[in-house]
Amino acid sequence: MKRTVVVLGVGALDGVGGAIAQRFAEENFHVLLAGRTAAKIEATSEAISSQGGSAEPVVVDVTLEADQDRLFDRAATIGNPIESVIYNAGNNQPIPFEKLSKATFEEYWRVGCLGAFITAKRAIPLLAANGSGSFLVTGASASLRGRPKFGHFASAKGALRNLVQSLARQYWPEGVHVAHVIIDGAVNGDTVRTRFPGALERIGEDATLTPRAIAQAFWAIHTQDPHAWTHEIDVRPSKESNW
Repeated sequence: MKRTVVVLGVGALDGVGGAIAQRFAEENFHVLLAGRTAAKIEATSEAISSQGGSAEPVVVDVTLEADQDRLFDRAATIGNPIESVIYNAGNNQPIPFEKLSKATFEEYWRVGCLGAFITAKRAIPLLAANGSGSFLVTGASASLRGRPKFGHFASAKGALRNLVQSLARQYWPEGVHVAHVIIDGAVNGDTVRTRFPGALERIGEDATLTPRAIAQAFWAIHTQDPHAWTHEIDVRPSKESNW
């Protein structure tokens, strides 16, 4: 019987969410790809299937409870045990504080933190009932510090980190491995190329993280022996650059 992994925040195959989904599919997981853009998650699902994996796309707005209910209802109907739920949803762009609106500030919090809360409310009881599994969350350098023009992003990521810490302390004893992965640096993938044109060329490929390498870090955490679990790691390129 295949196991199921639910990955929220999937876009292109060469993004972090797509790479995580691909990595778990290689380990004989059935992957539910949850994302907002149907065309992207459908393409990612087709790519994984063409490689011999098992995947299906589900269009989801992570901030809507009805969408999340539909996602987890689908996971339940498959009949495979859910072994991991990964929250990778988020967005990022620089916005000067004087131009930052209340609506934008709230939207970043809704995607960056509230969506993870809504996901955890559905995922963790299922994992705890099984007494095993992982709930893994994508963080950023903004989880630890706020840079100029990124107050909206840092506020959401800082809140997310504290939520994940609380969940870890409550549910580790019940067998649920809750962990937070801080991505510290530019990711050589679809999002950075789209939102920060020219950035990868300026800093050089050696100073970036690759989605595939990040996905391997998630897989390593998921497979850790419970006698030596990690709650938080940060991943960064070997050649850092202040881009």
